[in-house]
Amino acid sequence: MHAATRSTPAQTIPPDSLLEAAMHRVRRRLAPYMMLLYVVSFLDRANISFAKQALQSFVGISEKTYAVAAGLFFISYSLCGFPSNLILHRVGAKRWFTFLMVGWGLASMATMFVSGSASFYVLRLILGVLEAGFFPGAVLYLTYWFPNRMRGEILGLFYLGIPISLIIGGPLSGLLLEMPSWAGLQSWQSMFLIEGFMAVALGISAFWYLDNKPADARWLPAEEKRALTAWLAHEEADRRSIGPSHLLPMLRDVRVLSFVLIYALIQISTYGAIFYLPAEVSALMHRTVGIEVGLVSAVPWICALVAVYLLPRTADRYRAHRGFAALALLIAGCASFAFPTAGPGLGLLMLSIAVSGFIAVQPLFWTFPTGYLADRSAAGGIALIGTGNLGGFFAPNLKIWADERFGSPHAGLYLFAAITVLNAGLIASIRIRRSEVVAR
Repeated sequence: MHAATRSTPAQTIPPDSLLEAAMHRVRRRLAPYMMLLYVVSFLDRANISFAKQALQSFVGISEKTYAVAAGLFFISYSLCGFPSNLILHRVGAKRWFTFLMVGWGLASMATMFVSGSASFYVLRLILGVLEAGFFPGAVLYLTYWFPNRMRGEILGLFYLGIPISLIIGGPLSGLLLEMPSWAGLQSWQSMFLIEGFMAVALGISAFWYLDNKPADARWLPAEEKRALTAWLAHEEADRRSIGPSHLLPMLRDVRVLSFVLIYALIQISTYGAIFYLPAEVSALMHRTVGIEVGLVSAVPWICALVAVYLLPRTADRYRAHRGFAALALLIAGCASFAFPTAGPGLGLLMLSIAVSGFIAVQPLFWTFPTGYLADRSAAGGIALIGTGNLGGFFAPNLKIWADERFGSPHAGLYLFAAITVLNAGLIASIRIRRSEVVAR
């Protein structure tokens, strides 16, 4: 049915050897760097989970205030991603990423001056505004450089930033929280200062390191550049023939709206784990949050690191992104049901399986919209789907509601597990054949 729309004159298709050489060179240059940017991005949004007890002790932040502040980040984050991606599409990634990273690094550093709920709320909102453009912008940016055939793999490499940030961030944040006071700063203030400065430094480096598109890359040999540019243009033409390429049709597209819902449910599961994992590990170990809990908290993220590396590659090989995504969430949901009442050893195992599923499913998910949307609809659509990050707002508040409603500290965890299993069913049932046609 789509053969006619996918046909291209033979002379416009670049030789495989040139295309493979170009992709290898681009992957080697961009994948580690973009992953590093994501590590710092995720660290700066998630480090409040380690500062939670210190903020409660030194600033008087209540449990409800923490939950609201943790969630407010995702209100501004979700609202600002759409315009941010349109700006990136117009001005280019290198300038926009520099602005965003320097800005959110400064906002993260400013969290050390929190003095109550109002300042905590404002800074989390500002951080959300500035971080809003990075993730959808990075997904869009990678589509400028990598063909569909390796989209799952490259998004999987990018998503390694989440477990790496939490593997490194757990011990790092725990260590910083145990440091003695210096220069009049408490240890939790030093944590925000140091980790925020990392984003500022990397943001400045992005301006010099990144190129907006392959045509701008002086480090690509001319023949490889032409081969890669020709193939990406060929795929862009395919997407225009099967999906929306303008903003208004994209906003009315049922498939895009279903992507938003699925992604939001994934984020509820993911941030339910991220925001409460240190506390749950602390309860399993009967220890306060510090370097020991930080080290053990890294175990689930090490497992997620392996899963997010292997699963997208396997799905690419078998062209079975939807099936692997549904299975990953189903297993994660079952593990989430078992975790709350398991002992320390089994509980850590179930937690590791659940977290691995939550993270590994996400690069698989993003192969759906990036194989379906074209041109400006890709810039707007990826950001629109990113509004599903409102799941990060609902996650802590749903947990508080469920725990209070049912009078059990495990009620919220069971709710997250049920949401995960439901989402596995949604992914298994959704019709995404158009995106699958492009991926093949």
